[in-house]
Amino acid sequence: MKLSNFNFELPEELLAEYPASNRDEARLMVLNRKEKTIEHKMFKDLIDYFEEDDVMVLNNTKVFPARLFGNKEKTGARIEVFLLRELNPETRLWDVLVDPARKIRIGNKLYFGEDESLVAEVIDNTTSRGRTLRFLFDGSYEEFRSKLTELGETPLPKYIKRDVEPEDAERYQTIFAKEEGAVAAPTAGLHFSKHLLKRLEIKGINFAEVTLHVGLGTFSPVEVEDLSKHKMDSEEIAIPQESVDIINGGNNRKKRVCAVGTTVMRALESSVSSNLMLNPYAGWTNKFIFPPYDFSIANCMVTNFHTPKSTLLMMVAAFAGHDFVKEAYAEAVKEKYRFYTYGDAMLII
Repeated sequence: MKLSNFNFELPEELLAEYPASNRDEARLMVLNRKEKTIEHKMFKDLIDYFEEDDVMVLNNTKVFPARLFGNKEKTGARIEVFLLRELNPETRLWDVLVDPARKIRIGNKLYFGEDESLVAEVIDNTTSRGRTLRFLFDGSYEEFRSKLTELGETPLPKYIKRDVEPEDAERYQTIFAKEEGAVAAPTAGLHFSKHLLKRLEIKGINFAEVTLHVGLGTFSPVEVEDLSKHKMDSEEIAIPQESVDIINGGNNRKKRVCAVGTTVMRALESSVSSNLMLNPYAGWTNKFIFPPYDFSIANCMVTNFHTPKSTLLMMVAAFAGHDFVKEAYAEAVKEKYRFYTYGDAMLII
């Protein structure tokens, strides 16, 4: 499989700028891999495809307000700082991206907040846009983190051209988000409302939670035609024993085990034993899934509609079959489904 196999024409107006007015009222395209059928539903109809004792695996990562705007010392130039990961809580070292990067050199200081109550010093270059910052702040670690939350804004993806609005703080977060650490939302989970989760629970669906802290690598373009040469950024994952027991139990009983999102699928496929059982795990994964690929754990998945040439589209094609996904995406464009982060959903059974 080559990169060019995953290109398609995506009209710009199909990139969703806002979510559906109610979480579970986005549209849902249902792909049946065995029958090769495509159905058009609403997301809340998802419940009709599951029975008692089936398993849904959710990513409970929580997005933190990772985008800050500061001013460079002396010139006052406005600089965007995107927090990627905390390197050391004690010394307040962070990996970040800066924009415009050409203006930011080692030794520069950046000031945040109207009262300039937070200052950061650039101590290293990591990539063309990447820097290591040391934050200087008088106060405890908890006060420092709460200052970051106060000054940061919801890190909507760059394709959304509008300004961040107050509702985004809630809507760019799943309702089961618990473990803070993601810089992008696990978007398939955004469609679940409290009401839908309750209905699934009453029907006897079992839920298992895993954590994958989504990094910006999710959006990194693939720049090699030969997919085997693409390197994924590492992301942190945690799969607790309790979830392992629920998921392996579902598989042992030959039930439907549904990965809600590509992030869940990556986490599950990163910790599989030789006898195709899931193992508990806490660490990092840089697993890249593209066709052909044999999946070991989940036999069903929920996902959004992804952009051309993205690693997410490649994983979906590996799961549902390249030609079938190509046909489904052509249908989605024709039927004006909404794509990407705030867009519509797909259920693959």
